[in-house]
Amino acid sequence: MKMESWDAYDINRIPTGKSVIRGEKHPEGLYHMVVHIAIFNSEGKLLIQQRCTQKPTFPEKWDVTVGGSALCGETSQMAMRRELREELALDIDFSDIRPRLTVNFEDGFDDYYIITKDVELSQLRFQPEEVMDARWATLEEVCAMIDSGEFIPFMKSFIALLFEMRTGVDNLLF
Repeated sequence: MKMESWDAYDINRIPTGKSVIRGEKHPEGLYHMVVHIAIFNSEGKLLIQQRCTQKPTFPEKWDVTVGGSALCGETSQMAMRRELREELALDIDFSDIRPRLTVNFEDGFDDYYIITKDVELSQLRFQPEEVMDARWATLEEVCAMIDSGEFIPFMKSFIALLFEMRTGVDNLLF
């Protein structure tokens, strides 16, 4: 497996011109960008994927549609398009799509894209070293999977927020 390097950002998400290497401790004050997408169908179900057995973190657990780190030189939109193509063979142009929310975590910034698209499961092609299965799930099903340990241990309230945000943020009061 080749070594991935990611652009490094400061706390204000301004590029520093430096990079960080996957698996190495980030130098103090440097962060990297991660992207996730939650694809919902017109019935309001979330497309979830099962991580492959060989994944070093959360093997065989279910996860939101797709996620991954932005590589050096990629914008958030470029990284999301690449990750979606690599993992599920879906090609969506993100040039006019902004992330619905960004979650800050210890080592970086995680952009969440939330879109509605009816996808036939039969059209998906899994990247074998990343994904072993995919299916549609309701909020209740995902929460039950979190409780049973089948799903990555997201906070159920965060998953509920993704479901709420699928129709836009104008209907939410902060």
